[in-house]
Amino acid sequence: MRRTSGFDPYFGLIVAVAQVVTSQGAAWGQREFRRPLDALAYALLLVGPVMITVRRRFPIPAAAVALLSTYVYTWLDYPLGPVYMAPVVVLFTLVLERHRLAAWIMAGVTLAVLIAYGHFGSMRHEGLGLFHDMAITAFIMLFMVLAELVRIVRERRAQQQRAAEEETRRQASEERLTMAQELHDVLAHNISLIHVQASTALHLIDDHPEQARTALATIKTASKEVLGEMRSVLNVLRDGAPRTPTAGLDRLDDLVGRSGLPVTLKRVGSRPLPPQVERAAYRIVQESLTNVTRHAPGAQVTVRLEYGHGELVVRVTDTGSATPGALSEDGSGNGIPGMRERASALGGTLVAGPSGTGFQVEARLPLPEESA
Repeated sequence: MRRTSGFDPYFGLIVAVAQVVTSQGAAWGQREFRRPLDALAYALLLVGPVMITVRRRFPIPAAAVALLSTYVYTWLDYPLGPVYMAPVVVLFTLVLERHRLAAWIMAGVTLAVLIAYGHFGSMRHEGLGLFHDMAITAFIMLFMVLAELVRIVRERRAQQQRAAEEETRRQASEERLTMAQELHDVLAHNISLIHVQASTALHLIDDHPEQARTALATIKTASKEVLGEMRSVLNVLRDGAPRTPTAGLDRLDDLVGRSGLPVTLKRVGSRPLPPQVERAAYRIVQESLTNVTRHAPGAQVTVRLEYGHGELVVRVTDTGSATPGALSEDGSGNGIPGMRERASALGGTLVAGPSGTGFQVEARLPLPEESA
C-alpha cells in the first residue's frame, strides 16, 4: 500500500490560483462598495490554499488558520465570494477525516461570524437582516450535511470492500481445506493399496512369482495414479488454473479395477450430477474401498449408486474377512469422519456401521431438481 506524505501541493496551488483570479473579477463587480484588493488582501487569499496543502497532516490547526484568515478578510470589507473556497475544502476534509466534532464547532463559529458581520459589519446598512441570516444558515447546514453524506458513503464502501476481502480470504481458506482433503483421500487410498500389494508381492515372490508380478503391476499403476492425482490437485495453486474436480464418477470403474478387491459395481438410474456431488461420491467410494483394503482384505464388496429424483445414494457394503488386514492398526482414524464431513458439506448424511458379517457405508447426497 502506497503511503502519502500528508502534503497536497497541487490541490493547494489550484485553489490559490482560483481564489486570486476569481477574486479579481469579484473586486471589479463589487468595486462600488468593497475595498480594492491590496497586498494584505492577496496575503489573506493565499493563507487558505497554504493550509489546504498541509490539511491532511495537521487537519484541525490547518482548518482553524484557514477560517481565521477568512474571517479577517471578510471583516476588512474585501470582495466576497471566492475567498470561501478554502474554508469549504478544509471543513469538508475535517468531516471526511473523522474530525466531525471539530468540523461542526468550526462551522458554528463561522456561522456566528458571518451573521455578526451582516448585523455589525459594512453590510448592516443594506437591510438584509433575517434573509441574510437564514441564507447563510441554510448554506452552511446544507454543506455540512452533504459532507456527512459523503463520509457515510465512503465508510460504507470501505466496509463493503473489507467484507469482500474477508469473503475472498474465507473462500481461499475453504479451497485450501478442500485441497488438503483431496490430498488425504488420494494418498490414503493409493498408499494403502501400494502397501498391501507390496506385502503380497513379498509373500509370493519365491513360491508364486507370477502372482507377485501382478501385485507389482498394481503397485506401478497405483503409484502412477497417485502422482497424476497429486498434480491435478496441486495445479489449483497456480494462477489461472481451472477450479475443476480432480475425480468424478466416470473414473469409478478404474478405481474399482485398481483396488485389488472383488468389487461388484451397480448403478440404478442415471442423470447429470453437479461436480461437487460427483467428487464427494467418488471420494466416499474411494475411502470405503481403502478401509476394506486395510481391515478386510479379500472381502466381497458391492458398490451401489442410486440416482434418485432428489438425492444420490452411495452404498458400499463388504462381506467381512476372517483375516485381519495388514494395515488394520494403521491410519489416523479420520476416514469415516472425513466422509461424513464431505456429505454434511453438501447438506447430506452418511451412516457407517456393521452389516451382517461385514461393514456398510451409506451416503445420501441431495441433488437439485431436474429441469423439464
